[in-house]
Amino acid sequence: MWNKKNAQDFWGEIAPCNHLLQIYENETIFLSSLEGFAGSGFIAGDSVIIIATQSHLNALNERLEFHGFDLKTLIAEKKYFPLDAEKTLSRFMIHAWPDEVLFVDTISKLMKEAKQNNNKVRAFGEMVALLWAKGNNGATVQLEHLWNRFCENEEFALFCAYPKSGFTQKPADSMQHICSAHTHIISGEAGASTEVIYKSA
Repeated sequence: MWNKKNAQDFWGEIAPCNHLLQIYENETIFLSSLEGFAGSGFIAGDSVIIIATQSHLNALNERLEFHGFDLKTLIAEKKYFPLDAEKTLSRFMIHAWPDEVLFVDTISKLMKEAKQNNNKVRAFGEMVALLWAKGNNGATVQLEHLWNRFCENEEFALFCAYPKSGFTQKPADSMQHICSAHTHIISGEAGASTEVIYKSA
């Protein structure tokens, strides 16, 4: 069952171990969601990790700075970690498959740095979407499961997003596996900018 909630309340109240998924129609919808996810994290005093493409990082940073966030200070205070998705992905991929030991090592170091001041952490990862776009469906599902296993030992909220266009000719069973790996699915369709439409997976 789909539910509606005020966007500020939704992003402000996401719980540790929530694993959120959005399959979005267009860049504007996605960036608005990412902005809400990151901005509400800063307001709450959380450390925010954004692992995204460089173009999405640039667009997000412009939006956050427009709303008055001092990103240089947030980065210096270990409150904001903007990371390139391709570079991060390359640290744990072996023969086009995510290596669990290298993944855990990579993300553990990042999480330790983000939590060093006892901050709560929220993370966005676009690495799964990059694998999916390359047609590497099995590796995508595996990476989602690695994130879930990591979440079992670390308390943080995780947000993943995929462009809807990437699902037009992809295997239905892989899509089902991806959806089932998340606790909440967020609508990626155009709607009121002040609302989030979501359902529990």
